[in-house]
Amino acid sequence: MKTNNYQGALQKPINSGFNAKSTSADVIKGIDLTGKIAIVTGGHTGIGLETTKTLANAGATVIVAARDITKAQKNLDGIANVELETLDFMNPDSIDSFTAKFLSSGRPLHLLINNAGIMWVPLRRDNRGYESQLVTNYLGQFQLTAKLWPALKQANGARVLNISSYGHQMAPFNFDDPNFLHRDYHTLQGYGQSKTACNLFALELDNRAKVFNVRAYSVHPGSVLGTDLGREEPIELFKQIGTHDENGNLKPEVAALLKTVPQGAATTIWCATSPLLNTIGGVYCEDADIAKLDLGNIEHKFDEPKTIYGVQPYSLDQDNAKRLWDLSERLLGISFDVI
Repeated sequence: MKTNNYQGALQKPINSGFNAKSTSADVIKGIDLTGKIAIVTGGHTGIGLETTKTLANAGATVIVAARDITKAQKNLDGIANVELETLDFMNPDSIDSFTAKFLSSGRPLHLLINNAGIMWVPLRRDNRGYESQLVTNYLGQFQLTAKLWPALKQANGARVLNISSYGHQMAPFNFDDPNFLHRDYHTLQGYGQSKTACNLFALELDNRAKVFNVRAYSVHPGSVLGTDLGREEPIELFKQIGTHDENGNLKPEVAALLKTVPQGAATTIWCATSPLLNTIGGVYCEDADIAKLDLGNIEHKFDEPKTIYGVQPYSLDQDNAKRLWDLSERLLGISFDVI
């Protein structure tokens, strides 16, 4: 019996009872999170905000880590059981400050939801010269998780969720030049490799951490209407992929097929709380179930969201996962010893 998801060994649906139309409210029904502590990065907008509301309403204490505190305070106003802290993934010192403050509280961490992310951005670098999508979507979550490891282990039953994307299909991880120092920058390649990294990280973390009763998952929310993830995307790209008309407007027939924000948060909530996953980890999930492995037999059409599913084997490869872990430690100058 397989105990890890290397090469996609566990990557098949388990008939969760939910589907693409299920909402966060559907998935959380009957689940009491009283006494649980959760951290949600970017938990003040879009799918992250819906995740925060759902967990808090179920009784969890939710620490929202946000870069824009003013915006976060406005969006979180009136929600009980929420704490707000500053966190900027483009600044490694900010990550260290955030984690040191949480660890000093002595609290266990039952849920770490690495939700914050960016997409469609022009080439930007942090002060180390690292590309911004790689930093925000992956390296920041690796550093955050590593620093919070003592609290995750203390929980004796924690889960780590990396919010990934179907976008991982756009690019495998480029180990030779992850920061676009010697190749032309293409924003979707940067996004794709950052999400592939999320999958590989969840895969390897789960295999190392399960002995401490910590499980990890990667999550594809689906094609969701009403987030600001594409706020910097050139409208010409939307036209090229067929989702927008010549005037730059979202086609009504496409909008009708997109998920709502509560539907987009459903898989996050399912991975965070479902008892069906108590003995399964390292898997890539979508539509509130474990996703199918994409072996080249799925026809994908960007103007038909229901065809945008499946996970690439290269993002569940054992060698890639271990190699990425070592590279991440070197790039960040830290050791993530799961002991």
